[in-house]
Amino acid sequence: MKPHFLLFLSVLLVLILAIISLFTLMPLGKQSFATNRYNSHIIPPPVSMPTVSPPTPTVQTVLTAQGPAPTIAASAAYLLDADTGHMLTDINGEKPLPMASTTKIMTALIVIQTSDLDQLVSIKQDAYDRAHNNGGSSANLVVGDQISLKDLLYGLLLPSGDDAATAIADELGGTQAFVERMNLFAYRLHLFQTHYSTVDGLTNDENHYSTAYDLVQLAQYAMHIPLFAQIVQTPEYTLAATAQHHSYNWVTTNTLLTTYPGMIGIKTGYTGKAGWCIVFAAMHANHELIGAILDSPSEYQRHQDATSLLNWGFSLQ
Repeated sequence: MKPHFLLFLSVLLVLILAIISLFTLMPLGKQSFATNRYNSHIIPPPVSMPTVSPPTPTVQTVLTAQGPAPTIAASAAYLLDADTGHMLTDINGEKPLPMASTTKIMTALIVIQTSDLDQLVSIKQDAYDRAHNNGGSSANLVVGDQISLKDLLYGLLLPSGDDAATAIADELGGTQAFVERMNLFAYRLHLFQTHYSTVDGLTNDENHYSTAYDLVQLAQYAMHIPLFAQIVQTPEYTLAATAQHHSYNWVTTNTLLTTYPGMIGIKTGYTGKAGWCIVFAAMHANHELIGAILDSPSEYQRHQDATSLLNWGFSLQ
């Protein structure tokens, strides 16, 4: 062989050995990049993402009854943890009983949800007579005054004016038609043990009744309506005189609003047949309780029963 040919073969052999050595040193399966078999794009290696812990959910404490509820003098009571829907106590809560002026919770709801609250209502003689000739409670409305529906709601719910209830019903189709709407709405809310025969609860009619359970369900619904919630937690409301009406000052019959810390409503009631009644709601430590008491023997005992139930309910863990 010629020397230059031998030199060429030597160089070629060195190159082949170098290439073989290079591939031998590369670890299989550890390539820095791979080729996608569906295209010629280079796919980068997977990148480790930082681990992010999910936010810790806020857990609502469920109040659980521990031991028996306080002894009360009322014929029926029901207490609900409004935040969780958990029943805390039920004392004859499904027994139909007269509910007196707690009736006006439904009266107010019909007005708020179906009427123009700026509409003026003319106070007629029958509204005055309803309160003053039947031993009812009164907003002291003056015959001939014209008052907006929104303002009349304060006269309805704070001093529990039977005259206000009658004036409202007169303006909105008459008492019978208004009562029919109340019963229809009760049915739609699944209050199957509630029936109305008047707009104010001033009656001995056996067909006018509710239960502590139904009243709590109704109150829970009503307290989600901002205007209603605002009115029932108002201790006193002053309506200044205008060319259309006299001045009025209405004070709530629910004295627990100013004596029980955290009380936010909602409505009292009394007749000889119904006894002393109250539907109440209170807040404490970010918890809301709603309750109802029917047929307590006195106004003092009604407030004591409500206070005992609330104190017990808020003490639960």
